[in-house]
Amino acid sequence: MRDFHMPGRSPVLSTSGMCATSHPLATQSAIETLKAGGNAMDAAITGAVLLGICEPQMTGIGGDCFVLWSDQDGEMKSLNGSGRAPAGLDAAQLRDQGHSVVPKQSPHSVTVPGAIDAFCRLSEEVGNLGIDRLLGPAIHYAEIGVPVAPRVASDWARDASVLQGKARETFLAGKQIPEAGQIFKAPGQAKVLRQIAKYGRDAFYTGEVADDMLAALNRLGGQHTKADFANTSSTKTTPISGSYKGVDLVEHPPNGQGATANLMLNIFDHFNISEMDPWGSQRAHIEAETAKLAYNARNRFIADFDYTTRLEHMLSLETAAQLAALISPKKAMDAPDKLSEQVHKDTIYISVVDRDGMAVSLIYSIFNGFGSGIASDKFGILLQNRGSGFNLEKGHPNELKGGKRPMHTIIPGMLAKGGKPFMPFGVMGGAYQPNGHARFVSNLIDFELDPQSAIDAPRAFSDEGNMKVEKGYSDAVRSELSDLGHNVSCPETAIGGAQAILIRKDGVLEGASDPRKDGCALGY
Repeated sequence: MRDFHMPGRSPVLSTSGMCATSHPLATQSAIETLKAGGNAMDAAITGAVLLGICEPQMTGIGGDCFVLWSDQDGEMKSLNGSGRAPAGLDAAQLRDQGHSVVPKQSPHSVTVPGAIDAFCRLSEEVGNLGIDRLLGPAIHYAEIGVPVAPRVASDWARDASVLQGKARETFLAGKQIPEAGQIFKAPGQAKVLRQIAKYGRDAFYTGEVADDMLAALNRLGGQHTKADFANTSSTKTTPISGSYKGVDLVEHPPNGQGATANLMLNIFDHFNISEMDPWGSQRAHIEAETAKLAYNARNRFIADFDYTTRLEHMLSLETAAQLAALISPKKAMDAPDKLSEQVHKDTIYISVVDRDGMAVSLIYSIFNGFGSGIASDKFGILLQNRGSGFNLEKGHPNELKGGKRPMHTIIPGMLAKGGKPFMPFGVMGGAYQPNGHARFVSNLIDFELDPQSAIDAPRAFSDEGNMKVEKGYSDAVRSELSDLGHNVSCPETAIGGAQAILIRKDGVLEGASDPRKDGCALGY
């Protein structure tokens, strides 16, 4: 139980249904969907699409999604709603143009949006109410407007520089960055959502909506075609999992990076984490070194599922043991690549549980803040830059190729015990997400924190040679980490965000939402 003298959030408790998102309007709309007879999938889709209006810098209909869910019998399922590179594009073309990476704000970074196909499919195959009902709240708020929330305003100001062309008209009010409380409307997106509500996914992937997106991309040199959009299809997948001290972490398989979190927990198992100071330098150091090695493995192996050949190696306990042996408790490693060679030879998240026990873990994103910065002219659809997740190295599993899915950072999570799921959860924050999953699970298990406390706890993240340490850590810890060889800095913005719902043994639902975002958990 938290100290009520101190600022903080209590867990939200209910019995009939629960939703947790990063924006109150999305959470509220999801709860209303549950009350109207929708199931957890209906509610998740309702909230997710609305978040594209409430947090347009994070997500939208021009993006991708991944979904994990458990049915009423506890069977866990997953759907890959990520899009593919245009068929006519490959890495050789970009290498010939002098590129070593896919330019983030170019049409070549834009993969075909996959989320709408996934939402329509899930609504039809899993939901109860129909896609027209589920899109209603997003249409409503896109037309009347949403007051820009404080964290959204902060992100908007930081990321707005990438907006180009029509996107500047759509997402800058009078060419000015919106401030907190200012009303943001998206009438063009409302028109698109109305068409989807009436005619289904084809209204997005064919006809005038698809033509609008294609015109914006082709004008800038993109090789996208009508066939690329029309042929977009989500894919049913089989979840992967790994065990940490008797609890199973269930993740989406590649092209998502969920296996990275499983690998991190497997490495954690070789250190007595529970005996460490939870907010001390030693735990932060071991976590940072683990992340370096696990992310190095991710960069080597994770790709489109059809091109990922060493997933079993990445998830093996032997691999984790060999990597753990490379970690020194007294010194930070300079670069993991050479050390690990012998062994290997920016998102919204929504969590929903309904009265019948269906649990949904859904993540939905346009990747970097405002994605590619490219929006369609007529409808103002902001397009993701997931294609920048491809590698241009010849022969790499994640090498850019036409019709291929890139390595994805967004990962929904689920915790289970004895084959029975008990907590859908997710951590937003781009590259941080696997680290965030592993840390959240460790907070729950090693230190017996409740979900809200586990989310509230301070975070650190070693990213590209920089050890980002939140203000929640003491100056003494920062100094000790520096003495260990870490390049310590305090990040400009808090690291990531998170949502979780615990399904307690007594049937009570316990919701948690990250104070680093604007959202909340609600139940009824």
